[in-house]
Amino acid sequence: MDAEAQQTRSLRLSGGATWPRRLLAASGPGYVIAVGYMDPGNWATDLAGGSAYGYRLLSVVLASSIMAMLLQAWSARLGLVTGRDLAQSCAQALPRIPRIALWATAELGIIACDLAEVIGTAIALKLLFGLPLLVGAIITIVDVIIVLALLGRGMRGLEAFVIALIITVMLCFAIQMALAQPPIRSVLGGFVPTTRIVGDPAMLYLAIGIIGATVMPHNLYMHSALARGRADRPDGEKRAALRWAVLDSNVALGLAFVVNAAILVLAAATFFAHGRHDVTDIAQASHLLAPLLGSHIAPLVFGVALLASGLNSSVTGTLAGQIVMEGFLNIRLRPWMRRLATRGLAVVPVVAFTAFAGPNSVNGLLLASQVVLSCQLPFAVFPLVRFVGDRRRMGAFALNLPAKTLAWGVAFLILGLNLWLIGGLL
Repeated sequence: MDAEAQQTRSLRLSGGATWPRRLLAASGPGYVIAVGYMDPGNWATDLAGGSAYGYRLLSVVLASSIMAMLLQAWSARLGLVTGRDLAQSCAQALPRIPRIALWATAELGIIACDLAEVIGTAIALKLLFGLPLLVGAIITIVDVIIVLALLGRGMRGLEAFVIALIITVMLCFAIQMALAQPPIRSVLGGFVPTTRIVGDPAMLYLAIGIIGATVMPHNLYMHSALARGRADRPDGEKRAALRWAVLDSNVALGLAFVVNAAILVLAAATFFAHGRHDVTDIAQASHLLAPLLGSHIAPLVFGVALLASGLNSSVTGTLAGQIVMEGFLNIRLRPWMRRLATRGLAVVPVVAFTAFAGPNSVNGLLLASQVVLSCQLPFAVFPLVRFVGDRRRMGAFALNLPAKTLAWGVAFLILGLNLWLIGGLL
């Protein structure tokens, strides 16, 4: 991964080039980041929310996407201004024991995220090809080859692959939306917040789950690394570069929001509308689509989208893992070694659960991985907010008082929501 070379090339175009060329040059990192916001963990929570409460939780999907845009913009700001990513900044600012502890939580979050991708990909292989979940989980180890091939082509090759899979996911959901034909008025009404979300404990619990599954901690480390490399540039160039980086990120996360909203809308228009309020299993959802939508193509399209989502998230996991390990510990492994280690730690529990508890156990494991991610998120958000608000570190690019107040508000909101989620599970 040569993020700095990628960003330096974009910077050279920012002088006299036309804005479409600047946008094209700056585009790419945001889409790599956006992959984490539409992984199988999001599928599980959005399907459950749509089937249980119809369109009402669309406002939560929107709110979590806005929070993600803010956090990713601050992450890009840190890397671009200081020349250090979030992991490197933590390593520089913290003593040895807190630094190792933060590294351990970051690694745990990456493994939990990879676990969700293993489950999602295995379920997709079962839906498309009839493979047992156990076999599908083992096959996911092969994606090491895909990762090596993409990293060997540089960042542009990786970005092209990621964007192609995102387009595939969006086309699949466009087909499903055409089949489901959700009522537009009900969809738009779902984006209006309702007090029922906080008044209904079960609904609030699910809403917190959607937020926890949407904001991915490892993306904060990765985005700051992809944006670094301009610390020695004039402030004017850095400001221009930051604007383009934020635009790239917001456009990509906007597409991720569309995908997450589409998953919830599909569940509401099919399962909730037909009285199936208990659909929380991805495989169960796929099997119900054909009879409820009256089309045998619906489960096939659903499986293709899930497979594309799982593969996409798997590819970016290697990138995030290397950034975290190198930043915190200054250790750089070969990509295949890093990928094999992370994927092995994710595959083992899936294989064990499937072998001893049966295929139906993997959905509980998928939800458990989202809880682990929720627990890890504050350990990435609080250092990020502290660093981007520090004038000694950021200079003129430090957040002003209103922005800093908003940043700390988001950090404590995420912490409170995740504590509520964890407390509900205990």
